[in-house]
Amino acid sequence: MTFKHLKKVSVGLLSLVLLAAAAHAQAPLPRQRPHIAPATNITVDGNEAMFATMCALYASGFESDVSTDNWSAFRAQMRDRLRKQQGPAVDAVRQFYRQHESRDTAEMLSRYVWFGIVSGPAPKFQPVLRRDELPPDMLTLEGFSEILSAYYTEQNIGQLWRQVQPIYNQEIERLHDPISQIVLVANTYLRELNNPGQLRTFSIIVEPLVGRITNVRNFGDHYAIILSGSEDIPTDVVRHAFLHFLLDPLPLMYPHIIAVKRPIYEIAAKAPRLPADLRDDFPSWFGECTVRAVELKLKRMSPSEREVALNTNDADGYVMVRPIFKGLSDYEKNEPSMRNYFPEMVRNMDVKAEVARASALTFARETTPEQSAQLASENLNRRRRSASTTLPDDPGTIAQLTDGERFIADHNPRAAEAAFKNVLAKYPDQIRAWYGLGLVALLDHDGPRAKEVFGRLTTGEHAATQDPMVLAWSHVYLARVLDEEGQLEKSKSEYQAALAVQGAPARAQQAAQKELGDLNLRKSAERP
Repeated sequence: MTFKHLKKVSVGLLSLVLLAAAAHAQAPLPRQRPHIAPATNITVDGNEAMFATMCALYASGFESDVSTDNWSAFRAQMRDRLRKQQGPAVDAVRQFYRQHESRDTAEMLSRYVWFGIVSGPAPKFQPVLRRDELPPDMLTLEGFSEILSAYYTEQNIGQLWRQVQPIYNQEIERLHDPISQIVLVANTYLRELNNPGQLRTFSIIVEPLVGRITNVRNFGDHYAIILSGSEDIPTDVVRHAFLHFLLDPLPLMYPHIIAVKRPIYEIAAKAPRLPADLRDDFPSWFGECTVRAVELKLKRMSPSEREVALNTNDADGYVMVRPIFKGLSDYEKNEPSMRNYFPEMVRNMDVKAEVARASALTFARETTPEQSAQLASENLNRRRRSASTTLPDDPGTIAQLTDGERFIADHNPRAAEAAFKNVLAKYPDQIRAWYGLGLVALLDHDGPRAKEVFGRLTTGEHAATQDPMVLAWSHVYLARVLDEEGQLEKSKSEYQAALAVQGAPARAQQAAQKELGDLNLRKSAERP
C-alpha cells in the first residue's frame, strides 16, 4: 500500500540552520506529488493547524527554560524566533497559556497536540468533531480556536508555514520508504486491502516542533501519529500504531465471540502494570493483546527472544498474547483475511486452560515513577470505544448466540434458527438474536420475513439504537430487500440511514456507499 497526499520534492540537502534565509524567500519550493499508486486512507504529511498551535505555544514561553543541546537546529531557531514575537494577539495567546498552564509539561503538550489533530483548517481552526466527541483533554482549551485564529492572522503564520515547506518535505520524503514497508508488511500478513473510500483514517503528521516524544492518538475511527523527524524513525512505534488501526475494529465487530474469553480478562485486570484505562475496557485490552501477538510475528526475533517477550506480556497482564500468537500459526495456513478468520481463531482458544494458566501466573510489580517516565517516550492516548451493551451477562445465552452465528457461517439456517429462538425464549427482545433471525430469513430467501425482522431492528421501540453494528447492517439488508421489491426510493433511504449510524462498522458503511452508488447509476440509466 502507499500513501495519499505523499509529498516529495526534488531539492538538494537544505541545511536547517539556514531557516532565516528560507523565511525571507519569495516563494516556497513546489511540492510535487508523484503518482506512486492509487490514493488510500493512509496519509503522511505536515499539518498547518498543528504547526500554528506549536508556534503559539513557543511564542507563549513553552519550554523556554529547556536546553536546546539535543534539539534539531530548526526547532531551536524556531523557538528563539517565536519568543520574540510581539502584538496584541501574541499577548492574548500568552495570557491564555498562563491561565491554562500545568506543572506537568507532557500533559500540557498532550492537550495542544490533541487540539492540532482535531482542528479544522486555517484561519478559523474550528474542531472537526462535535463537542461530545472531543477528547477530554481538549475541553480544557475551550476558546483557543478564536485566539489562535487572531494570532495566525497577526503574525502571518500561513506565510511562515509555506516558507518552511522544504524542511517538512525533506522529512516526509525520508519517511516514505520505511513507512511504506511497514504498511506493506502488515497489510500482507493480515491480508488487508485498504479501501480509499472507507471512513477510517491513519495519519502520520510530521511536526519537528513537537520534539522527540512520539505521540500516538486515536479518536473514533481516526488514528494519528506525530513524528518529529530529524532522528531515527521509531519503526516499532509506527508499526504498533498501524496494527491498532487495522486490528482495533475486530473485538468490536465480534463482541459476542470475545465475550466468552472474559474470565481470562478478569484475572489479567489485576496485573499491577496493566494501564488503568485497560482494567475496565475489555475490548481495548483484547485488541491490545491481538496487536502485540501480531507484532511478535512480524518482528525478526530468535525463539529465545520471542519467549522472553511472551513471558513479559504475561507478567504485565497481556495474557491473551500467548494464545493469540499460537492461533496465528493456524491463521497463516489458511486463506481468509484476519478480519474473516478472527472469530474462528478466538473460538479455538481453550478458555478453561487459559484461565488456569493465567491464575498460576505471578504478575510483575507496579513500575516505579522513574520507570514510568522512561516508558513515556511513547504517549499513547486511546479514545475508548465501548462495545455493544445489548449482550446479556449470561454465559449460556452468549454461547447460544455464538453457536447461532457459527451455524449462519456454515449456511445451516435451521440450526441457527433454533439457537436464536432459544435465546428469544429467555430474552424476547434480545437484539442479536433478532438480527440472527433476519440473517436466517436471508439464507431462506424469505424476503417478507427478512423485511419484517430488519424493519423491527431499524424503527420503533425495538430498534437497535444501542448496537451500531446491528443497526447499520439491518439498514443495509433491509435496503437490499426493498431493492429486490422494486422500491428504489425506500431502498435508497435505508442505505443513507446506514451511512448515518454513528459508530457503524466500516464494512457496513462501505457496502451502503457502494450499493447506494450502484442504485443511483441504475436509476439514471432507467430514465427515458
